[in-house]
Amino acid sequence: MISFSLEKKIALVTGASRGIGEAVAMGLTEYGATCILVSRNAEALEAVKQNIKAAGGKSDVMVCNMGHIDQIQSLFEKIRSEYGRLDILINNAATNPYFGEMINAVEQAWDKTVEVNVKGPFFMIQHAAKLMEENGGGAIVNVASVNGISPAPMQGIYSITKAAMISMTKAYAKELAGKNIRVNALLPGLTKTRFASALFDKKDLYNNFLKQIPMHRHAEPEEMVGAILYLVSQLSSYTTGTTIVCDGGALA
Repeated sequence: MISFSLEKKIALVTGASRGIGEAVAMGLTEYGATCILVSRNAEALEAVKQNIKAAGGKSDVMVCNMGHIDQIQSLFEKIRSEYGRLDILINNAATNPYFGEMINAVEQAWDKTVEVNVKGPFFMIQHAAKLMEENGGGAIVNVASVNGISPAPMQGIYSITKAAMISMTKAYAKELAGKNIRVNALLPGLTKTRFASALFDKKDLYNNFLKQIPMHRHAEPEEMVGAILYLVSQLSSYTTGTTIVCDGGALA
């Protein structure tokens, strides 16, 4: 029977130290995967690892900055050496260092956002796909954003990078389909994470966002897990190059 089971699968989640990444890592291990937890913060990753262990799951910690290609290469060399395979990649790590009007943005803010949100995921997929192909295929999920479809106020640069990630998803899906590697994207709406704290801390802005959400509430990180479980399991074996929107109806 086709199921959500991820037994014997090796998964990698970037940005796994908190928020959606942490919730997804917990979910993947709950369904049997061994999860490689990746971010820049080793201490925070160790805390997630202990939570997974307490719940009966298996995980490993590997530190990597998504904006540094040399670190990405070293990460995959370590994965190849220690595991010899990779079945699932969740490109979740992201940054948004600039919150304001694009006409006032400085070059450093643009470079940093593109480096982490576009360049990093692109090369993560490149390395992951080569390893997946050697073992018969795999599943990749890019965590983009509804901002990639409808840019949000004061988040122009971030929105542009998420639109690029959606396009990247489709381009890689077409290129890798023949290698039995599926590539899809999750588009979260307003979600309660530390990453989104700038929106939650400004009550007027937060309330304005709520007015645009038919469900009249924000999401919790755990509410993103089900869509990802679908996209990496056998249940989505004929699904690639698409996006799943989890936004409470905001884009409806």
